[in-house]
Amino acid sequence: MPFRMTDMVGCEFPLFAFSHCRDVVAAVSRAGGFGVLGAVSFTPEQLETELKWIDDNIDGKPYGVDVLIPEVQAVDHSVTADEVVAAIPQQYRDFTRQILREAGLDESGANPLGGSQQPNTSLGQELLEVSFNHPVRLIANALGTAPPQMIEAGKKHGIPVAALVGAKEHAMKQIEAGVDIIVAQGGEGGGHCGEVSTIVLIPEVLQAIEEAGADIPVLAAGGIMNGKQMAGMMAMGAAGAWCGSVWLATSEAETHEVFREKMVQATSRDTIRSKHRTGKYSRQLRSGWHAMWEEAGLPALPMPLMMLLSEPALRTIDKAAVSGNTKAQELCSYFVGQGVGLVREVTSAGQVVQDFKQDFAAGYETLAGALE
Repeated sequence: MPFRMTDMVGCEFPLFAFSHCRDVVAAVSRAGGFGVLGAVSFTPEQLETELKWIDDNIDGKPYGVDVLIPEVQAVDHSVTADEVVAAIPQQYRDFTRQILREAGLDESGANPLGGSQQPNTSLGQELLEVSFNHPVRLIANALGTAPPQMIEAGKKHGIPVAALVGAKEHAMKQIEAGVDIIVAQGGEGGGHCGEVSTIVLIPEVLQAIEEAGADIPVLAAGGIMNGKQMAGMMAMGAAGAWCGSVWLATSEAETHEVFREKMVQATSRDTIRSKHRTGKYSRQLRSGWHAMWEEAGLPALPMPLMMLLSEPALRTIDKAAVSGNTKAQELCSYFVGQGVGLVREVTSAGQVVQDFKQDFAAGYETLAGALE
């Protein structure tokens, strides 16, 4: 069956897999979907290594890269990471140490990330340049309105540019910016997300695009964990699905086995939109980490302070969880959407793609049968 997105990016089936793990990206594309590597946390050198590995292991199938070029560079170039860390109140440092101490962990894991290096405000542009040195078929902007330099670079290289939105108003800004694809993510999604549900957001965005006289495909995202959900979104007019959480329960994912098992056991009510990881609302698997912060009554610090404080501690917790520390296992968490309740087992990324295809076909047969 031909799809608009398959023609646009060269994949066989319009299932887009956002992942920080190169193994997932390659496996999904080999299985007929379209893997997208989340590259925000990489240095240019690291991204070069990751993309070279993908090129060597993807059997010539298409893939994309998700980078971040802020629309506005609101950064004080004179401030070092150590100076940013110095703004973290002592009370928050002490409480983070208390969390680790009560779990029997080394309190040094509560030391915030710092350093003497000043912010690299050109990092996003450098990652973009690295990406275009490889046969990528899509560039996505991770946050905010896609800036002019990204749109221009995409046109220069003949590569479509995608951008994520969480509200109809955001979609209008992306249309004005000139993006080629809109990824509309509902509040059910993992990580940073808005409040509008996917089933409401998709028709709103599609209607806004039509009223603007534009012709831009929309990928549905947020809580989509199987092919029947994907079929439902496409029945409303979406051109495909953009998924993230479903890949976290695969054997190739960057997640550890303790978290993957927690995903299998979780229900859709076990996620939480919390600021107590990055400083901005993001959906995560609810854990003892969130409970302790809430019980302490300490409001989250703003981004990036909360992130600089929490990430070293959570990495320490993850290592201990994998080693068998039961208290650490209660504390460990990660970004995941409400669709986690649909995860039944840990499987391979390629098998997930095949399951999506089968469920998708079954969903459309159901719709066709209802019209007979």
